[in-house]
Amino acid sequence: MAISPVVLFVYNRPQHTRQTVEALLKNDLADQSDLIVFSDAAKNSDAARHVQEVRDYLKTTTGFKSVRIVEREENLGLAKSIIHGVTEVVNQYGKVIVLEDDIVASPSFLTFMNEALDFFQENKKVWHIGGWIYPIDTSGLNDTFLWRVMNCWGWATWSDRWAHFEKDTDKLLSEFSSQDIHRFNLDNADDFWSQVKMNKSGRINTWAIYWYATIFRNDGLCLGPMESLVQNVGFDGSGMHCGNSNTMQVSISTKSMHEMPSVMAEDVEAVNRIRQFLLKSRPGFARRLAGKIKRLMTP
Repeated sequence: MAISPVVLFVYNRPQHTRQTVEALLKNDLADQSDLIVFSDAAKNSDAARHVQEVRDYLKTTTGFKSVRIVEREENLGLAKSIIHGVTEVVNQYGKVIVLEDDIVASPSFLTFMNEALDFFQENKKVWHIGGWIYPIDTSGLNDTFLWRVMNCWGWATWSDRWAHFEKDTDKLLSEFSSQDIHRFNLDNADDFWSQVKMNKSGRINTWAIYWYATIFRNDGLCLGPMESLVQNVGFDGSGMHCGNSNTMQVSISTKSMHEMPSVMAEDVEAVNRIRQFLLKSRPGFARRLAGKIKRLMTP
């Protein structure tokens, strides 16, 4: 099994970055993994000190197979930074594992990601591997599952799938039918489509909804663990646009072995439980999601 590079996107949160890196170092495959960090430049003088603090910390980082830090000289914003960074690395290595600076991973995260990348390398039905799952009741469910929705809190993909990535808002708005939008919204359990419309209006400038749309338009599937292997620590009020919320927090799984799905189809029961969770929490979730999306805005 060839070990995938890990790409980390950072900005101006030194404590969150430290948590993310230290958690990765606890993974068995850390010392076999190339870590490539894209550090965005400060968008204003207020952010400059913390950006430099993050960069100074990263220069002391050891324990990976290699560490390469790309210090941007201009502020790209998260969306552009991720699109450019993922494209560069995945085209070089053929596959990539992606994290942002507020994602704390389980010690088995890299093992799961690499095993899944290897297992589904030739299975073109699977486009995306995610490390996070909604806090649902998992009793009676399998170790892993397949479904249509992409989540970006710790993920991986291959170059031949990412090559299809397209950020074209007008094209999506013109091509998606009402039936497509219904399915895209997980049968109206949530309103993912609103992110496309907000990109169109200029309220946000994001990348992840377009990766989901790319997968969806190509009838791809996304793999996820039934118990989350990552925790998003960005909902602690520390970010400029992040509020305080524990609703979307999950316990990080300690499971080290995962059995991959044997049927290449959406897991109906897992999806039903996620839908029920979203329907119950939708009003509050929509507000929290809007706050999180603001972090992805380009200045």
